Amino acid sequence: MNYSKELIKAARELSQEVKSLQFSPPTAVVYNPLEYAWESHALYLETYGNSKKKIVFLGMNPGPWGMAQTGVPFGEINAVKDWLGIDAPVNKPKNQHPKRPIEGFQCQRSEISGFRFWGLFKEKFATAENFFKHHFVANYCPLVFMEESARNRTPDKLKPKERQILFDICDRHLQQVMQILGPEWLIGLGKFTENRALTALKNTNINIGSILHPSPASPAANKDWAGTVTQQLKDLKIW
Repeated sequence: MNYSKELIKAARELSQEVKSLQFSPPTAVVYNPLEYAWESHALYLETYGNSKKKIVFLGMNPGPWGMAQTGVPFGEINAVKDWLGIDAPVNKPKNQHPKRPIEGFQCQRSEISGFRFWGLFKEKFATAENFFKHHFVANYCPLVFMEESARNRTPDKLKPKERQILFDICDRHLQQVMQILGPEWLIGLGKFTENRALTALKNTNINIGSILHPSPASPAANKDWAGTVTQQLKDLKIW
């Protein structure tokens, strides 16, 4: 099997499926990085999704200063350019919020979650190639949601009917990714993604757990996130 090719095909299908979805207020603007940042996302899948994996880490959805800018999960600019070695042209979304401009790899903001996330793996594995031999990182939902004020709106806060339609699509995509990569473990970044995985993958033999999300909005994550997560992964007997 050509793993990367299959992941790219699945990502294209996901992008097309979510493209037609409609979301009502307070959701005001929706970004789809799988469209305007497709080149760098496809490069990520091609470079690092080219083999079976033992562990897949699953984030919720793109952050405004991470994957929304780079097309890479937890895509803090410097980590993506310097550690993952990915730097590609990024276009503009059709409906751009003036307070959340897409500047691609020229963005000057740093996503703290991505900085912490990739920083831990850089410290432990030294090179991205070493990390991706057995690990992979994906997001459950590919879309970024914003309110009129530009406040970030997470998928779990969507209206129930809209949420269910979206989740059905994302569940199918997650099942595809797991079927392609054949991991032993799926590790959710936070309880939301763990619970979504438990639902989507209930008929599989994949072990499912979670670790603390690296978001600075979480007080626990601001107290030695790397140390906490390292211990959690040791407790799960993954590390």
